[in-house]
Amino acid sequence: MKIAVLGGTGFIGSQVVQKLNAAGHEAVPHSKSTGVDVITGQGLEEAVAGADVVVNLTNSPTFDDASPGFFQTSMDNLLAAAEKGGVGHVVVLSIVGADQVPGLGYYRAKVLQEDILKAGPIPYSIVRATQFMEFMDAVLSWTTEGDTVRLPATPLQPIAAQEVSDVVADVAVGPPLNGTLDIAGPDVLPLDEIGRITLSAHPDGRIVVTDDSAGMFAAVPGDALVGKGDVRVAPTHYRDWLS
Repeated sequence: MKIAVLGGTGFIGSQVVQKLNAAGHEAVPHSKSTGVDVITGQGLEEAVAGADVVVNLTNSPTFDDASPGFFQTSMDNLLAAAEKGGVGHVVVLSIVGADQVPGLGYYRAKVLQEDILKAGPIPYSIVRATQFMEFMDAVLSWTTEGDTVRLPATPLQPIAAQEVSDVVADVAVGPPLNGTLDIAGPDVLPLDEIGRITLSAHPDGRIVVTDDSAGMFAAVPGDALVGKGDVRVAPTHYRDWLS
């Protein structure tokens, strides 16, 4: 199967490409560094022409109010190129609970991306993942002041990026879902506790203070970012991943 992976040189994309090629498929990574630009459209038609599947893992360069424009333009360009190129399946990676967090512009932008895909002319699959374990250090850094990390008690369900990549690759070579698959890690933990677990495993002198007004995740209502219903649960626990 020939698969064009947009954003295929990035953190998740490179893992998806590796897994697909190891399974015997022809997965080709595309990104700005390979001459493909989803915003200007440069190289996009050539990248997706003749592909059975397009996996779109491109991401907005910012997480502010400019992100909806990125997803609007990139998805319009992608779907036009994919339809012209005879693509039979488009896969997008999104975020569990994104539609439940209207207070965050980036999450609204991801919902816009999903809606454009759903309304488009090509069979599709949406994989929604919870927060990546690999990004927890960055989350702590956002609200660090000196030796103090301020974090809300927002419930999260972190998942290892490799397990996200595995699911994206599996969905790409399967029949289109024409729907959404939610995936999450096995542990639901408050973010402030995640911070304490992280710093206990890798102490650096910082301490965590619970502050329900601190940082981006303070805007999340309740357990909006936790998997619910028919969610696929990955096996790796956060403490095991840290060790």
